[in-house]
Amino acid sequence: MAAAGGSPLLWVAEALGASEAALRLILSIFIGYPLALFQRHFLFKKPPSHIHLFNTVTGLCIAYFNFGSQLYHSLLCVVLNFLILRLMGRTVTAVFTSFCFQMAYLLSGYYYTATDNYDIKWTMPHCVLTLKLIGLVFDYYDGGKDKASLTPEQQRHVVPRVPTLLEVCGFSYYYGGFLVGPQFSMCSYLKLVNGEMTDVEGQKPNCIKPAMERLSLGLCTLVIYMVFGPYLPDNYFLSEEYASQPFWYRCVYMTIWGKVTLYKYVTCWLVTEGVCILSGLGYNGRDETGRPRWNACANMKVWLFETTPLFTGTISSFNTNTNDWVARYVFKRLRFLGNKAVSQATALFFLAIWHGMHSGYLVCFSLEFLIVMVEKQAMELVRDSPLLSRICSVPLLRPVFYVVQQFFHWFFMGYPLVPFCLFTWDKWIKVYSSVYFIGHVVFLLLLFVLPYLRTVLVQKKEKLQKSQ
Repeated sequence: MAAAGGSPLLWVAEALGASEAALRLILSIFIGYPLALFQRHFLFKKPPSHIHLFNTVTGLCIAYFNFGSQLYHSLLCVVLNFLILRLMGRTVTAVFTSFCFQMAYLLSGYYYTATDNYDIKWTMPHCVLTLKLIGLVFDYYDGGKDKASLTPEQQRHVVPRVPTLLEVCGFSYYYGGFLVGPQFSMCSYLKLVNGEMTDVEGQKPNCIKPAMERLSLGLCTLVIYMVFGPYLPDNYFLSEEYASQPFWYRCVYMTIWGKVTLYKYVTCWLVTEGVCILSGLGYNGRDETGRPRWNACANMKVWLFETTPLFTGTISSFNTNTNDWVARYVFKRLRFLGNKAVSQATALFFLAIWHGMHSGYLVCFSLEFLIVMVEKQAMELVRDSPLLSRICSVPLLRPVFYVVQQFFHWFFMGYPLVPFCLFTWDKWIKVYSSVYFIGHVVFLLLLFVLPYLRTVLVQKKEKLQKSQ
């Protein structure tokens, strides 16, 4: 029962079995739809300053509604990032300063607000903002380079001139991406403000239908999470009841829990993608048949997410905007190292600390690195081995292989998700002990066994071909 004198939002949240902070977050995400409709109908092709001001004011109101006076954290970082652009210009110093300052501020926020549980606080949207501001300085820096030295991807995102403070604020506080993303560039934002993000030049975009489709999909995943989520709580892993269950039950629970838990993130991204589409920001040109594409702000490839039996497939379908950002500004910028594995490991380390200071994030992303590396070796082995290729191509066996592979896939997707959601080492190590560290054992064993299997199943064939 709600405490006397509690706010109406608290009463509603307790009735729904959620926290007040979670309810505020959900309301803030959905409020983006009327805001996007207003911008679409009343601000399309209006003076850019009006649109920047609208985005800044609405974003600040959303920040205040969720975090109160703590919105000053984001405001401080936005203003200082603008000053870096103005005072340091298109220099490596500007990029280095922005990167170090924004990441240091975020990590300090994690350190001073950390608890052993997942809390919705100002650091949640601030991690999104951190990437946005760092990316802005990178794109402005690229704008000063010779165009021929830039990749096609970099050319699409360059910022040709130093943006004004109002532009930086509008870009940072845009209501469709402030709280949970997606990531988008200043170049895309300015095209939206100038009325260029439309499938009919000079007219409002025909984006209501695709926006409602993503909203509907988001509502479906929300229902799945609300129906099954209460039966699969994170803290059940730490209970004596879970520890006393048979080994197979613990594994099955971890598999189903992992799948359902991810729907929490899928829902937020699908709903916010609908907001971005409705405002026009989701426009991504036309496909080969001339049909408009509205996937510029897509953070989920839902069909791939639901059907792929591969770990790399799930990673490629999940939180795609953030993955693209890390690939563009971290992984590809480390090309000078000359080692793809080192660049990938560094990118995953960056992702881990960007999520937070808890050990669970480092364990999660290190396991991801290990799993992807092993899966790549296994796929190459099946492809290059005549025996394994022949077995896998038998039509009657394909459905069996798919079902087995899907269970294996989703169990070992849930496995690294445990430390991601439980955060601290004393919690995740207890859960891993209860399943005998099966994920570590299986993939470390495969890492050492697969090269020997390749010697037996593949290299003899290669030697025979060379001798012939």
